[in-house]
Amino acid sequence: MRKTIIRSVFAGLATVIIASCCGGNTATSNENDAIKNIMSRKSVRSFTDEKITDEQMDIMLKAAMAAPSGMNLQPWSFVVLTDTSRYDKVFAGNFNMKVFKDAAAVVVFCADTTQAVRGTEERVPNTLWRDDLGACTENFLLAAESLGLGAVWTACYPIADRMGTVKTCLNLPAEVLPYSIVAVGHPDTENMPKDKYDASRIHIEHW
Repeated sequence: MRKTIIRSVFAGLATVIIASCCGGNTATSNENDAIKNIMSRKSVRSFTDEKITDEQMDIMLKAAMAAPSGMNLQPWSFVVLTDTSRYDKVFAGNFNMKVFKDAAAVVVFCADTTQAVRGTEERVPNTLWRDDLGACTENFLLAAESLGLGAVWTACYPIADRMGTVKTCLNLPAEVLPYSIVAVGHPDTENMPKDKYDASRIHIEHW
């Protein structure tokens, strides 16, 4: 009995030591909080009427701005909307209108499509803004999931009619384009993530 207890104590200590040395991560993805959050993310299109807090929005936007960015240009800006009376005009013709109006907030992810030429006032095209805004939007969705909220990424760029009304109604500068529109709030039903893993999509060394 005593030997069993001693073995259990040492096993527990070993687990703590390994976890601390590895930054808290264990060998299996099921026990890794970051991996679990990624695997749990889902698109939520139906919400309760509960509001989200300023702190929650701040956390999600900070996560969005922690995304990787080509040449560290960070071309993103955000317009946060909660006044549903404006939506019929801002999102005119968008079939996601009900989702937007049900959500606690709608965030328009915007991209500066230009970059400054160092040492001058000249601006030239930034060819990497689409990649940056995609990573930025995904970070926001993962942060929403981690906070127990629900969110859905709806397309804006490059759909001309959606982009036009959003750009005009939100007074975006000429060089700034709306990239994505994310509705976020408290889910009103339980939503399950989709298992999208497909081993046939993986190629080792060559196609």
